[in-house]
Amino acid sequence: MDFRKDAVVLDLSGEWQMAFSDTPQDIRSLEDLKASGLPLYPAQVPGNFELDLHRNGLIPDPFFGMNIAELPKWEDKHLWYAHTFQIPNLPVGTEVFLSLEGVAGKNWACFAGKHVCGYFDNSLTAHTYPISSSEDASTDNTILVSITPRHLKRPTPPLDFAQPNRYESLQVRRAPHEYGWDIMPRAVSSGIWRPVKLLYLPKERIENVFLETLSIGASARLVLHFDCKLEASCYAERYEIEVKGQCGDSVFTKRERMLFSAGRVNVHVPDPKLWWPKGKGDASLYDVTVRVFKNGDEIDHVHFTHGIRTVELIRTSVTDEQGSGEFLFKVNGERVFIHGSNWVPVDAFHSRDRERIPQILEMAVDLNCNMLRCWGGNVYEDDLFYEICDREGILIWQDFSMACAVYPQDDLFQRTLAEEVRSVVRRLRQHACVALWAGDNECDQAWSWGGRRMDPNRNVLTRKVIPDVLLEEDPGRPYLPSSPYIDSEAFVKGEKYLPENHLWGPRDYFKSRYYTESLCHFASEIGYHGCPSRKSLEKFLSPEKLWPYQDNDEWVLHSTSPIPGYDLYDYRVELMAKQIRELFGTVPDNLDDFAFASQVSQAEAKKFFVELFRTQMWRRTGILWWNLMDGWPQLSDAIVDYYFEKKLAYGYLKTSQQPLLLALREPQSWGQELVACSELRTNTPLAFSITDVETGEVLLSGEGVARADQVTVLGRIPYSASWKRLYKIEWTGGQNHYLCGNPPFDLETYRQWGQKADLF
Repeated sequence: MDFRKDAVVLDLSGEWQMAFSDTPQDIRSLEDLKASGLPLYPAQVPGNFELDLHRNGLIPDPFFGMNIAELPKWEDKHLWYAHTFQIPNLPVGTEVFLSLEGVAGKNWACFAGKHVCGYFDNSLTAHTYPISSSEDASTDNTILVSITPRHLKRPTPPLDFAQPNRYESLQVRRAPHEYGWDIMPRAVSSGIWRPVKLLYLPKERIENVFLETLSIGASARLVLHFDCKLEASCYAERYEIEVKGQCGDSVFTKRERMLFSAGRVNVHVPDPKLWWPKGKGDASLYDVTVRVFKNGDEIDHVHFTHGIRTVELIRTSVTDEQGSGEFLFKVNGERVFIHGSNWVPVDAFHSRDRERIPQILEMAVDLNCNMLRCWGGNVYEDDLFYEICDREGILIWQDFSMACAVYPQDDLFQRTLAEEVRSVVRRLRQHACVALWAGDNECDQAWSWGGRRMDPNRNVLTRKVIPDVLLEEDPGRPYLPSSPYIDSEAFVKGEKYLPENHLWGPRDYFKSRYYTESLCHFASEIGYHGCPSRKSLEKFLSPEKLWPYQDNDEWVLHSTSPIPGYDLYDYRVELMAKQIRELFGTVPDNLDDFAFASQVSQAEAKKFFVELFRTQMWRRTGILWWNLMDGWPQLSDAIVDYYFEKKLAYGYLKTSQQPLLLALREPQSWGQELVACSELRTNTPLAFSITDVETGEVLLSGEGVARADQVTVLGRIPYSASWKRLYKIEWTGGQNHYLCGNPPFDLETYRQWGQKADLF
């Protein structure tokens, strides 16, 4: 019932009580809990057990120093969360449902002293259960949620594969990152991390509804799919369904008699206002209301928004050196060059996600991102995330929650995943922003990571389970089984020839051949390290561990190698130093210069990646860099740290992703081309110039026209590999810069150039 956004709701969020034990207890009610002798602590819902522990003074700040490494000792606690509340008088003809939108752990819930929920152990989806209103609508009602540690009881077959710290996650449906990742700590959290609500619904009601755009043109063809709960036959009583929508002066309406409780209504919208991704037009949304009538009287209605648009993914199995393949998004029949970010966990403790989402998305809008890829190691985001992306025209690439592993193929896991996918799709499919379902993150590649090269097309989860559910629930939206996707032809030819790929490789000099000679059309992951500022580092590192970075356990833990003493990703600190050394020839001997040099290295790298792809539009069709925002205090590829402090790369990427960009292509034949990369709908006259920042020499100036939706060559300047310069590129309404020459560059000279060019 996730589509019931306007249902009458009693929100049970707020102050609860919490208790925990090392051993199981026979506790079935609040009275049992009080009689158990276990200490009761105040707790927050939504919340996380670890945050409740911190608020009650039982553990220190988990994000400071080495503290996060102490959390595993709390993972095996048995938890109880309890709340007392009153239910108002229920309207006649109303049924009550208990909705738990997110509970982390293996759980059951008890209402008014009796079981109403049974057991549920998927932390990624909501769970909704009916309540008998006549028996439970007493003055003081209680809800008790019991959370039991999840221990694997099924054997792990040789086929299954994961990193050592994540094997235990394979059969557990919760965010994979919780078990430790190179961007997230180990924080296998418990608690009620999303709201708990009572939903009041009419006994005769709309159970499910989905408005789908089938085609667009002079008029749009929509279809409303509906499924209702009715108490009488549609032949004994007259039931009708009506759908109305309005966006500005564009209005549509259709009312039909129902001959069954489920069906469809075809709708034609003349001269529709289309939903466009950011930069292509308005993200027009229709306010839609669906009503059901019984003998002329309204018995139920639901309200939602709908964006009239079509989305296609044009892809081939492989590409080649001539670029004969394809990986291209089309919206409303028009190709869209994609630039944006991977969306990773907003917080290690997901009860805090909702409060952080708006500010992060404001930055995505400011950066002119037209797509965000919701990475498969994460939870499925709050509705608020998708609602904002709908309004802002940000396309969403949605992974299902599996990453970097070979997951179980048995019948039980297949059924569990199918239920999860169905729940997620029904919740999110109405959002215009959702452009693509993707089966997982890098699991196709993982089939060859365990020492055997196995064909990922044998993966029943992404080749059958997920697409079978999508065929039933959302047949019109594109589906990609994995990212990157290795189909049968690609498995034979090799990953080098994938049209969509993740460009990590050696992570060496950002202009190395690995990047410049990559064959993919679309890079859905690519990144480079950037150290946070001293201001941020001081918030999560002990004073004595701020510097030096060598042999520093807090730097390693926050870099992120999540298990102290076990080398999972310990290399990442030195990798950051190597990237500084590659660009500047040496590593600074103090923290402030180290952080600055690292941020310059990251900023120049990510700027280069985006401009490499944009200057080759449409041979290249999109780039999603890793990543916008940290989900905990760390040293990482993010361009904004956990405390919302922007690194230099933020400003550089904002420049590189503006709709009209002038940039220099890489040198060929002793020269460089100045090109205009335009994503605008119209040709744009402009004046331009290129100036050597240090000498003030104007290397090129003139006037030209940036052709709509393509790359236009405006001129050419000389080049020598021996030069080390910074150029300022200016044009009517914008500016950019280019770092000319080969490393090493002098750090202080770069700082002076940047100040003259207003880069920071």
